Amino acid sequence: MRLEKIAAKALEQVGYDRYLLSVAVAKRANQLAVGKEPLVDVDIKRFKYTDIALMEIAEGKLKIEVEENATR
Repeated sequence: MRLEKIAAKALEQVGYDRYLLSVAVAKRANQLAVGKEPLVDVDIKRFKYTDIALMEIAEGKLKIEVEENATR
């Protein structure tokens, strides 16, 4: 599947909130960079961490929660 379609599906998974998606992708990409195993079956050497994170979100492998009492 093309990355554009994966990104669109990931965006749908987070209720079309681009900010939430970008934060989730960044957080998960950092986890992958320090050695966490991907939740999808991909060659980690072939894809960037951000692409893998998008795939995981698009496939519903990650649960993204928003804290309602978050201070700004």
